[in-house]
Amino acid sequence: MGMTISQKIIKEHLLSGEMKAGEEISIRIDQTLTQDSTGTMAYLQFEAIGVDRVKTKLSVAYIDHNMLQSGFENADDHKYIQTVTAKHGIRFSRPGNGVCHQVHVERFGIPGQTLLGSDSHTPTCGGIGMLAIGAGGLDVAVAMGGGPYYITMPKMVRVTLKNKLGNWATAKDIILEVLRIMTVKGGVGKIIEYAGDGVKTLSVPERATITNMGAELGATTSIFPSDEVTRAFLKAQDREDAWTEIKADEDAVYDEEIEIDLATLRPLIAKPHMPDQVVSIKEVAGLKVDQCCIGSCTNSSLYDMLKVAAILKGHTVAPDVSLVIAPGSKQVLNMLAENGALSDMIAAGARIIECGCGPCIGMGQSPKTNAVSLRTNNRNFYGRSGTKSASIYLVSPEVAAVAAITGVVTDPADFGEPPVVEMPENFMVNDNMVIMPAESSNDVEVVRGPNIKPFPVNTKLADEVDGKVLIKLEDNITTDHIMPSNSKLLPYRSNVPYLADFCLTPCDEEFPKRAKENNGGFIVGGENYGQGSSREHAALAPLQLGVKGVIALSFARIHMANLINNGILPLVFNDKADYDKLGLLDELEIKDARNQVIAASKEGKSVIVTNKTQGYDFATTLSISDRQCGMLLAGGLLNFTREQHSEA
Repeated sequence: MGMTISQKIIKEHLLSGEMKAGEEISIRIDQTLTQDSTGTMAYLQFEAIGVDRVKTKLSVAYIDHNMLQSGFENADDHKYIQTVTAKHGIRFSRPGNGVCHQVHVERFGIPGQTLLGSDSHTPTCGGIGMLAIGAGGLDVAVAMGGGPYYITMPKMVRVTLKNKLGNWATAKDIILEVLRIMTVKGGVGKIIEYAGDGVKTLSVPERATITNMGAELGATTSIFPSDEVTRAFLKAQDREDAWTEIKADEDAVYDEEIEIDLATLRPLIAKPHMPDQVVSIKEVAGLKVDQCCIGSCTNSSLYDMLKVAAILKGHTVAPDVSLVIAPGSKQVLNMLAENGALSDMIAAGARIIECGCGPCIGMGQSPKTNAVSLRTNNRNFYGRSGTKSASIYLVSPEVAAVAAITGVVTDPADFGEPPVVEMPENFMVNDNMVIMPAESSNDVEVVRGPNIKPFPVNTKLADEVDGKVLIKLEDNITTDHIMPSNSKLLPYRSNVPYLADFCLTPCDEEFPKRAKENNGGFIVGGENYGQGSSREHAALAPLQLGVKGVIALSFARIHMANLINNGILPLVFNDKADYDKLGLLDELEIKDARNQVIAASKEGKSVIVTNKTQGYDFATTLSISDRQCGMLLAGGLLNFTREQHSEA
């Protein structure tokens, strides 16, 4: 039996376990990346592990999220990251060098290698044939220390792309179509591989757009073959020596198959407030637009920017529209400036903002009250833009550029012929904004600002776990709900005690107060609880508030791993009726909790929870490995790692 692309890479990096779907495996990690929103915590955790220098082939720390410096907090975090990475052998990408995923594809990604990043959109590098996975910062810290990365062996999904794009359809429309088919939870426990004759018609930037938004499917990762298109891209980056061919065997077996005819695809749009609310652009045409934001790690490549510039050339942005454009990297911005495309954007009335995440994460450019904002980023979660009343729509750069001119959502087919741009054979290569680490750790003093506080560490699991239901939530609660990430709170990513006071406040402003008054307790959630970002603050903040467990109908992959990493029980209802029955402030108890957790891991037994208020028991599932059982018993991964070192 042949192997898929992912199976080949996993086999080459396999450290433990069997490559059977549903089985826990561990793999060796070649590269890691962090960004400043999650990086400060990741490096605090790395320091706590006690390893002097990173053990990976390459680790890079990017500054791309917390770019607004209205106080000392962000600048202090950046200095901490710069000094701690210099000390421990990690490259430092300075503010202004670009968005981590865009830069990593351009300058560091290597086909066939593994990449673990403390950002859920790390799978962007799947566009060049890397096995690139997003994870919590603690998992990345362990990988930097030379430890294995553990995952449940995913199922394999093949998306076959036929023919080629036309009629203004783009790579963004391909992934929106996949989201329409699979939904935001359809990729959980799966790897999405792209195949078919349509693949060779897509450039690396187009492929990266598709793998980037695979995160919105809940997928472990997404990947394209590494072929001659990949080779040409790496050659243009003066990195052809990094290329190797990787493709699936012809007789590879997949668990699911999806087929998309690119020739029939037309421009699509994702309506508020979820990336899978996808409809034809024609269904929304005529809607008045207040803002267009072009950029983010999804659509900020030179290819995207050149198309936008070609559309804007000779036009003026509509009077009632604010158009902001953020190129994805210094390389892209330099080349736009050199070839005149930047001038075309500025002449049309676009506001050019820093090479960073910006509007995508609500870090500036929040729209006005009740605004309609068209954005090329990957998420349109409620309130993520920084304006709760705004309606955020996800579109391609081409659709956003046309709407900026017309002032309304417009089918670009009504605008004229799509632009055709020529990509340069060679890109401008200048890595002067990447600082190499010090040769000796002793040469560097780590600088810590006053905003950097100790992070919470759990205690060993008690024999009796009890507490009240502190909140009851619906389906598809995101990490943006659990730990908001707007411009006012992002500067406090290294200060969990402060952040905890905002935990779940988009759902219930009284939650932090209620949690403190009741000495912690339980969170109750619906389907796909914790989808979205990899931010482990969505586990750390509840831990700070004393949350002992989350009981949900189902979990998103990364968030469930983050809960276990921090010693918080992730329990799944066996029966939805039990979810329906639970009430706010019901008192729950898990008797003989340690033995129940052990029995769940070794024998697959249910964990029984007693509702003391209503006087009944209900069964939950705790799907964990022996290793994860040890982590929960120890009170999290850090305690578990320390125990193992003590025993050794």
